Amino acid sequence: MYHGKAGRKLGRTSSHREAMFRNMVTSIIKHESIRTTDTMAKEVRKLADRMITLGKRGDLHARRQALSIVRDKDMVGKLFGELTERFRNRAGGYTRIVKVGYRFGDNAPVSILEYIPDEKKKEKAKSKRKAKEKKAE
Repeated sequence: MYHGKAGRKLGRTSSHREAMFRNMVTSIIKHESIRTTDTMAKEVRKLADRMITLGKRGDLHARRQALSIVRDKDMVGKLFGELTERFRNRAGGYTRIVKVGYRFGDNAPVSILEYIPDEKKKEKAKSKRKAKEKKAE
C-alpha cells in the first residue's frame, strides 16, 4: 500500500531529486524567480517557503538547517537578511506559481515560481501609476 508517502517522485532517484530541489531553491533565492514545469514548481514551493520560515526564525540552528539545503553561504545570507525583512509581517504564502504555457519540446506545462514582491514597492508603483493617470487627464 502507498499510505503516508508524501511528495512526487518525478521519475528520478531520491538523491537526484534532492539535489535538483536544492539547486532550484538556491536559484529561486538568487534570482527570486525560476521557470520550471508545474509539478516541479509545486514541489519546490514547499522547500522555498520553508527556507523563508527558517530565515524568519533567525537563530543559529535555523541558519545551519538552511545551510544543509542551500549550501551557498551568500544565498543564505540573502535569505536571512533581505528576504526575511521582506516577509517579516507575512504569515505564510511567500511564493506564487504563475502558469505560462507549454514547453516546446515535449509540451509539458510550464510555470514561473517566484517570491511575492515587496509590499512597499507595490504601493509605490500604484501611487506612481495613479499620479500618471491623473496627469494624463
